[in-house]
Amino acid sequence: MIINSCRKDDIPVLTTTEISNITSTTAISGGNITSEGGEPIIARGVCWSIFSNPKIDYAKSYFQYSTDGSGPGVFTSYLTGLYPNTHYFVRAYATNNKGVTVYGDEITFNTENGAIGEIIFNPDCTYSSMTDIEGNVYKTIKIGTQIWMAENLKTTKYNDGTSIPLVGDCYWRNLTTPGYCWYNNDSIIYKKLYGAIYNWFTINTGKLAPAGWHVPSEEEWTKLITYLGGEEVAGGKMKESGITHWSIPNESATNESGFTALPSGERYYSDCTFISLCYSASYWGITKDGGTYSCFLGNETSGCCSVSPYQQNGCAVRLVKD
Repeated sequence: MIINSCRKDDIPVLTTTEISNITSTTAISGGNITSEGGEPIIARGVCWSIFSNPKIDYAKSYFQYSTDGSGPGVFTSYLTGLYPNTHYFVRAYATNNKGVTVYGDEITFNTENGAIGEIIFNPDCTYSSMTDIEGNVYKTIKIGTQIWMAENLKTTKYNDGTSIPLVGDCYWRNLTTPGYCWYNNDSIIYKKLYGAIYNWFTINTGKLAPAGWHVPSEEEWTKLITYLGGEEVAGGKMKESGITHWSIPNESATNESGFTALPSGERYYSDCTFISLCYSASYWGITKDGGTYSCFLGNETSGCCSVSPYQQNGCAVRLVKD
């Protein structure tokens, strides 16, 4: 927290280091604590976000931060998990043993453009791209003999150009027709990173994917999971590594497949609430007889499991190439 009632002499003094070594997904910054303000500094680092005035806020997934030791002086911070061609805001922070957190000056920068085929997570795989009807561009990755999207779908139109109904209110639970929404009904914060949430009736139209792609069947999910070693370990190989987006412990997450699963949560059918952001990911699939299927990944397990969600549930979508 920030306490404004302290005397000026009790407040730490620090500056933010200029950004350097900028790539499409990483950068280096840091800070210099020139005064502890009379109390020992127990935590320091930098905060960053796509929004101004980033801060330490465990409840806001769009505020990220590093932890870089304690005490006064110069320190270096590494910003990871960034997105290509994106404008970021950065501030150094220092917290003393009374719980007073102070922030340095704000610095902004842009990450570099990500090149098609750029190797980011998986040294053995190369990313390519695909584009949906709205012009959204997605990374794709070959895993075994399959080619998957390496990002969540965010289109608001079918492949014939017609619009998918946006359903933000709690009428969602009564739907027997297609609908989509954004997590917490906030496209500004959640669209770019986590994509859209779709109900089963949208999936079942058969019109969600661009030409050459489709919503995966249960058999195709099983093929992916089997290739990655089975349900007990495949989840860890599919999840983005680290805790930039996933909550601790993000068990066994290596992303060695390049799938880059993010904890996008879901929308629950019975009361329309948005749940499990930062804790789990649920992806739609289709069973052999045309029923509902979902591949579920969680932060506390290295595995993945098969679920049969309600048709009114809202889940993310990863397409697979024909």
